[in-house]
Amino acid sequence: MNKVLQLGLQSSVVQAAKFPVVVPFRSLRFASSIVGVRVGTSSFNKRLMSNATSKSVPLSINNIKGKPMKVVLHHFACSGYLLMKLGLPVKGLKKELISTLQLHMDNSSPDESCGAEKETTSSTLSETVTIKRKIRNQEEANDEAYGNDNGEKKAKQSTEKNLKVKVSSKEEEASLTIAISSSNQSEPWTVLAHKKPEKDWKAYNPKTMRPPSLPEGTKSVKIMTWNVNGLRALLKLESFSALQLAQREDFDVLCLQETKIQVKDVEEIKKALIDGYDHSYWSCSVSKLGYSGTAIISRIKPLSVRYGTGLSGSDHDMEGRIVTVEFDSFYLINTYVPNSGDGLKRLSYRVEEWDRTLSNYIKELEKSKPVVLTGDLNCAHEEIDIYNPAGNKRSAGFTIEERQSFGENFLEKGFVDTFRKQHPGVVGYTYWGYRSGARKTNRGWRLDYYLVSESIAANVHDSYILPDVNGSDHCPIGLILKL
Repeated sequence: MNKVLQLGLQSSVVQAAKFPVVVPFRSLRFASSIVGVRVGTSSFNKRLMSNATSKSVPLSINNIKGKPMKVVLHHFACSGYLLMKLGLPVKGLKKELISTLQLHMDNSSPDESCGAEKETTSSTLSETVTIKRKIRNQEEANDEAYGNDNGEKKAKQSTEKNLKVKVSSKEEEASLTIAISSSNQSEPWTVLAHKKPEKDWKAYNPKTMRPPSLPEGTKSVKIMTWNVNGLRALLKLESFSALQLAQREDFDVLCLQETKIQVKDVEEIKKALIDGYDHSYWSCSVSKLGYSGTAIISRIKPLSVRYGTGLSGSDHDMEGRIVTVEFDSFYLINTYVPNSGDGLKRLSYRVEEWDRTLSNYIKELEKSKPVVLTGDLNCAHEEIDIYNPAGNKRSAGFTIEERQSFGENFLEKGFVDTFRKQHPGVVGYTYWGYRSGARKTNRGWRLDYYLVSESIAANVHDSYILPDVNGSDHCPIGLILKL
């Protein structure tokens, strides 16, 4: 009798689609399993027995006698479940268990059963058991400092996976089916990924955590912001379509950061803009070409446009980091906040000059209209906003100086973090480092924000993240504001 392993992968994109892969049982090595995990015999048996129902699965000595002992021990926990039924020790070294079971089998009659009942030729008994096990993976953690070369650390992460094991008993036939859901692989953001999560935290899932659409006729504006990490490179990607994104999200205004284009490229880029978005405003770095850069693309014509802060004597406007547009009921500021850099070389500039200047600028605008500040603010404000807080205390974007400055210059000045207000206790990231492959394990940072004047915070209908949109090391985030 040949035993087989049927391995089914369930895709999250198509509903419950299973693709069986049949492998000869003798080729299955549980010590370094075909699914890439190690199953400890003792813990596997304990979990299996604790989940078993009152109706036992009959396994006969006759069925397993003559088979390779490795197969016998690993076939449906014979090293524990079967030994217990036979009254044999279930603990000890594998060699000792093998010897004990072999001796018992040699002395057993062909009719002896290892279950409570004997098998019949026509009956089939199947039990489904859910096994939860922890798999210790050694992968690179997203401990690198955002946007610099401080180096990467390695860490072990304990990942929990659910496996469904279906065991069928039939005369001269036994199969083990393991169905592994791939939804965690295709939608890793739905898994809570954090080094030290608090008990009430949960992972952000845009499919289940977004509110219903506004009633038809409700006046609102939909804004999207995205650090594209190089606009030209993004537009060349075959997998990316700005038109598809616009059709899917139907945004009114798109804010881009880190466009990395020069002034001479703007007109060419404008020609490639999506139909209907006729108003675009670009701020490019003049101190360092092909660096930084911001843009606002809108189908609503603004009342006015400003580039930079416009403050006299300021050097902040040389890198193309701010574009401001004025609409009827609010100002929209798109900004790309400077990274503190390798070795935190720009940390003092960031917290002592830039943050203060930007804070003063938006407070001045707020005197006439409410303000919406958006973009890559380059700060994971709280521990919930970063996968590995302990490992990044001196990483750009998570230093105590940057976090304190973020609070003092923006939140304490009356601006509201819309995502955190809507989703307290929710872990949602907007950036994943390329070098550590952090996106597939959801080891990220929340660096992109909407901060709004307190006077319009109640008008925010939805503040959301689109983690499924690729093309950059950041993902887009959106805001729906009732007017």
